[in-house]
Amino acid sequence: MGSGAMVYGNGFTKELGQRINEAQSLVDSDPLKAASDENFWEVVRSAYRVSDNLMNLNNGGVSPHPLIVEEALFNYHEICNSVPSFHMWRELDSNKDVLREQLSLLAGCASEEIAIQRNATEAIETIIFGLPLKKGDEVILTKQDYPNMINAWKQRAIRDKIKLVWLDFDFPIEDEQAIVARFAEAITPKTKLLHVTHVINWMGQILPVRALSQLAHENGAEILVDGAHSFAQFDFSLHDFDCDYFGTSLHKWLSAPFGTGMLFVKKNKIKKIFPLLASANPRSSKISKFEHSGTRSIPIEKAIGSAVYFHNKIGIERKEARLRHLKNSWAERVNHLPGVSVGTSLKDDYSCGIALLQIAGKEPVDIERRLLKEFGIHAIAINWHNIVGLRITPNVYTLKKDMDRLVSAIQTIAKT
Repeated sequence: MGSGAMVYGNGFTKELGQRINEAQSLVDSDPLKAASDENFWEVVRSAYRVSDNLMNLNNGGVSPHPLIVEEALFNYHEICNSVPSFHMWRELDSNKDVLREQLSLLAGCASEEIAIQRNATEAIETIIFGLPLKKGDEVILTKQDYPNMINAWKQRAIRDKIKLVWLDFDFPIEDEQAIVARFAEAITPKTKLLHVTHVINWMGQILPVRALSQLAHENGAEILVDGAHSFAQFDFSLHDFDCDYFGTSLHKWLSAPFGTGMLFVKKNKIKKIFPLLASANPRSSKISKFEHSGTRSIPIEKAIGSAVYFHNKIGIERKEARLRHLKNSWAERVNHLPGVSVGTSLKDDYSCGIALLQIAGKEPVDIERRLLKEFGIHAIAINWHNIVGLRITPNVYTLKKDMDRLVSAIQTIAKT
């Protein structure tokens, strides 16, 4: 059975698939017009197990997966659990290339450059600890990067005496050249790598990966991209970006099972990278050397294919337009309230679905508690370096009425 095959149990998700097909045929083909068609997104919402009591606006942490993925996961588990070693290793794990092909089509790269991982941390730390760096080599990164990656680089610096060159940005920034210039100023003849967070997870700023890839290569360096919050949120191609390494989680914007991720390594770079977990041939030029993690959940991996299927049914352009529409539908209405600001650019080139709410005189953790206790809204307080606020991350099952409810809650909190 192929990785993308649908495993139906009671036919419930099959019926949902048919409803999405019907809705898809009726929705406007223009993504920008489709973004505000609540009838279509109501159907998408029905494909998820959405809580009636708690509105989830922390999809940036981890997103629920749709029912079609949930059912595939359960059914693959049931198959495996009868005779695990036979069904997991001899049957289901024998055609991982199918899943690589599906993910490579989304990512815009060759399937031979894709490795299945458990999350973005595992994918990116494979590169951090696998790169052949030596004492005195320099890596450029920012204080706004994700903590797991920062800590990995600090450990690498302790172990191998490489030099970490820190940039510090005051986001949001709506000037691509200004961002590129900061990286350019930090480059020296000893610079070996630019570590770039594609979307700053704290507040949604999009960094210009293509321009930074060009900058790195012009200076004889490489680029590692943390794509935890960009992959499957908006449309791009790794081939066009020309980055050397890219890691992401699939349980965020792709809505794949919890604990799934993906690593991209440019084909001519695979051989020189040591795998994080040892393989028989660490100098192999095959991407599969990065997948030797011992016994793992094959059902979880197999169900990724169902998430890809569902994602493609919606369409990345339509999804991107919808996420921006949802963000703007709340952010534009509160951005000029007394004491309220949005710490994220609302321009398309610099953000997509993630935005940061800030209310003067109120601690983010207090806003988070009030939203949860008084309004049944779950979002996440952010207090990292110079980024402070409440991160709001809707997803495709979020409706306009949910954003109306959020706006009403913000108005109430801002007044009291």
